[in-house]
Amino acid sequence: MRHDAHGFWVRDLPEPIARPPLSGAERADVAIVGGGYTGMWTAWWLKQRAPDHRVVLVEAEICGLGPSGRNGGFCNSLWFSLPALVARFGDRPALEVCRAAEESVQAVGEWCEQQGVDARYDHAGYLQVSTCAAQDGTWEPVLREMKRLGVEGRCVELSPAEVARRCASPRFRGGALYPTAATVDPGRLAAGLRSRLIDAGVEIFERTPMRGLRNGGGDPVVEVEGGELTAGHVVLAAGSKLLNVSGLRLALTATSSHMVVTEPVPDVLEEIGWTGGECITDSRSMIHYFRTTADGRIAFGWGGGKVVYGSHAGRRANVDPGMVRQVSRHMLSFFPQLEGRSVVHGWGGPIDVSPTHLPIVRSLGERVHAGFGYTGNGVGPSQMVGRALASLALEQRDEHTARAFVDPPPARVPPEPFRYIGGNLIRSAILHKEQLEEQGRRPGPLTRAVCGIPERVGIHVGR
Repeated sequence: MRHDAHGFWVRDLPEPIARPPLSGAERADVAIVGGGYTGMWTAWWLKQRAPDHRVVLVEAEICGLGPSGRNGGFCNSLWFSLPALVARFGDRPALEVCRAAEESVQAVGEWCEQQGVDARYDHAGYLQVSTCAAQDGTWEPVLREMKRLGVEGRCVELSPAEVARRCASPRFRGGALYPTAATVDPGRLAAGLRSRLIDAGVEIFERTPMRGLRNGGGDPVVEVEGGELTAGHVVLAAGSKLLNVSGLRLALTATSSHMVVTEPVPDVLEEIGWTGGECITDSRSMIHYFRTTADGRIAFGWGGGKVVYGSHAGRRANVDPGMVRQVSRHMLSFFPQLEGRSVVHGWGGPIDVSPTHLPIVRSLGERVHAGFGYTGNGVGPSQMVGRALASLALEQRDEHTARAFVDPPPARVPPEPFRYIGGNLIRSAILHKEQLEEQGRRPGPLTRAVCGIPERVGIHVGR
């Protein structure tokens, strides 16, 4: 089995020729820090709307080789977050965000078609399932809000038999289908974005990590290894590395998520009836997520990794043999037909998590703007967030900057070391609780109390 920090999706792509690092002093109309989906979509929309602007993007590695190129490729809208959005922002703003996120999923597919990027976009829907009695009906609050607000159809409840016809696993019970979701090959999408940005005239400097930010009195300055970049506006889109930025250290947390992928198993997919291309998750807080690939593999992930101390992800957040073995065992429990079949690739990496589990655009003063906090759901919403960041960088107040996720009321996490110690304590309690529930046992009062701490202090765990 191959085990690395970049993942399965980039293995067959031509190795990109790195753009040169930034050296010396440069100036731009807009500087973007981070070459993942958020930074690249922001650059794309800036060039579409202001082609004469000098847009400069700096990336610590190669664009798309971080979380954007190694995630599960679930291109979801945010309808499953409708109850949380309503509770935080109210009915109309919540609906506007969900509709914009749905349009963002469609826009990714349309962009791929228009630009000739074969990202293997498949508008096959997302299936959320229950694997124990405690998870049954997890989607009912979504259905109630949809009915109350007159937007039925974005979530459809399925019986156990209907779930089994789409994918027959011995662990599945009932479920719900979100038909507006899609999947992509995340590596191909990231590589396609990078290529089209270069064609559009975006100046990309790779292997150029940010070392600091000067933001006060005059134009903001991005300090990088080897030089500095002054700009009229700066967009920060560096995921969990934003924990290094003053003003954002209490705005997010970094955790890790890990994936494995099998050898081609088209016979297994036929046997279990999983031939429609749906991406699937269970209904845990520490979620299992899985999908098929174009060549008949199963890619299976688990969001149960440890909380990262500050922004110091370290090697184990990316390459963790113990976690990969655990994820492989989990996959086999869902699909025992895989016994004896090979797991050919394992990988992992940090993800940025906001206290509300919703994406956030936050401005640090008038000319520095950050987008973060997708909590593993960034493939679709990042396009939407990129549009908002582009508008802010162009000083245009429009429908994109009017979304509720743009400069929302602050929700904060504790400072270190309390974030790390408390986060891992709560993680352990949630894992224990969910393990007991899957065994048909009731968690004890202490476990339930610890699991309830985040909600009591205004931090949302789960959808």
